[in-house]
Amino acid sequence: MQKHVFIDELGNPVEFIIKAKFSLDDTDYVVMLPADDIDSPTYILRVDMDDEGDEILVGIDDDELEEAKTAYEELKQEQIQ
Repeated sequence: MQKHVFIDELGNPVEFIIKAKFSLDDTDYVVMLPADDIDSPTYILRVDMDDEGDEILVGIDDDELEEAKTAYEELKQEQIQ
């Protein structure tokens, strides 16, 4: 699993473990959790592009989260089999 450092809204560096990246209906998502607390909830964020073409991570609404979570669970099941 990859680790990445992100800057939170207060400017503090936070290290996350990237558990997975996947696509659903031409939309990319990343699944991650804080590296210092692996028992914390897993985050699923959408990967978008900013005006300069750089990837940014964006929070998603509850409906999109449910769809992404279902797709991620199916992906995990496929990898187990």
